[in-house]
Amino acid sequence: MSGTNHAENDDWTGQVPTVVLVEPQMGENIGAAARAMWNFGLDRMRIVNPRDGWPNPKAQAMSSGAGRVMDAVTVVDTTAEAVADLNYVFATTARSRDLAKEIMTPERAMEHARALIGQGQKVGIMFGPERAGLENEDIAHANALISVPVNPAFASLNLAQCVLLLAYEWRRQTGEVPAQVMELAGTDFATGLEVQKLGERMEEALDARGFFWPEDKAESMVLTLRNMMTRLDLTQADVRVFHGIMKALEKPRAK
Repeated sequence: MSGTNHAENDDWTGQVPTVVLVEPQMGENIGAAARAMWNFGLDRMRIVNPRDGWPNPKAQAMSSGAGRVMDAVTVVDTTAEAVADLNYVFATTARSRDLAKEIMTPERAMEHARALIGQGQKVGIMFGPERAGLENEDIAHANALISVPVNPAFASLNLAQCVLLLAYEWRRQTGEVPAQVMELAGTDFATGLEVQKLGERMEEALDARGFFWPEDKAESMVLTLRNMMTRLDLTQADVRVFHGIMKALEKPRAK
């Protein structure tokens, strides 16, 4: 099989790592890896000596929706060719090796990759074949290893799963997506005054019914109630509902 010249074909303006699949066996896994990449914004794939040749109809079918990745795939004969123009290469492995290499978690590796690419460096991530992963001859081309903290009793990851994990870590560190948000569904958070007024109404109603008892614990019970009200992160809609509940309890409707 003749290799496709990759260095001239790649456009590095997007500033993302290149995914290098070394001797993948199943076209379905290549397609699934492409989908995983595009889910998180990676669009450069290089394939080293795919077992079933290229192009692969099964890979195309499985990659549904990730045409941008598949259209730009380059194929080469050897791992050395695949990484020849890269400045820094990570190799994913679940096995201990006899080679002295720095080992990083996926999170740390993608943090380092982002820093390198920010400096204009070309970064690649190598993934081995499904049957046994990367060989030491492939690992020798890498600058560092990525080790996923999986269950030691079942450490094998599907190729596409491994690609997905690294692509996710890459995307997660963009800082564009907050770690947690509240979907307000057309309302806003209640103001401090709105929560305070609701709390006062509840306290008055509960006090009138002898809730704050015994007397020596009343003060701490009120404080607990107030703290609970602020901890709930009430929306304005929530406050209106609570006022409606209070009104119904204060003046029961006649049946």
